[in-house]
Amino acid sequence: MASVSFDDDAVADFFESQVDAGRKPEQFGRLWLHSHPGDSPQPSMVDEETFERVFGRCEWAVMFVIGRGGKTYARLRFNVGPGGEAVIPVEVDYSLEFGPTDHKAWKAEYQGNIRSDPWTWSLGETFAASPRKETSVSLADDWLDAFEEMDPADRRFVIDELAARPDLWDESEAMPW
Repeated sequence: MASVSFDDDAVADFFESQVDAGRKPEQFGRLWLHSHPGDSPQPSMVDEETFERVFGRCEWAVMFVIGRGGKTYARLRFNVGPGGEAVIPVEVDYSLEFGPTDHKAWKAEYQGNIRSDPWTWSLGETFAASPRKETSVSLADDWLDAFEEMDPADRRFVIDELAARPDLWDESEAMPW
């Protein structure tokens, strides 16, 4: 599982450096390209909320997502005229060299700006009688990949089956309620 959040100060610094270089925001701030750790490129709720919050007032913007296996998703949103959005076909051409790539500089920038936080959740008010407990979740990528590829009805079936199988865990340790 993964999530994304923008560091507002870093975004502001990036915008400032681009404007200082003589560029207009419409030349550098309209495309949101990112990858997903699983094979599915479908935007998550966090992706949708981020796209709306960060790019929702632009005349036009594109969200592009590439899954680990190379599948892609791209959507153009425009807020001029009648406004609207459309899923657009895209393709990544891996056959060409990308000369300006500086892997060493990219890795240093990545390590300086991307951090991994453990995925946690807390039980909400539904379980008010139980003490709140924060729990970390970690699942193997191959299981998550298969789960993401399932039809939504099949995913619901798996979740329901797991909920009906308390024998799969020691309730006193794993389940805080």
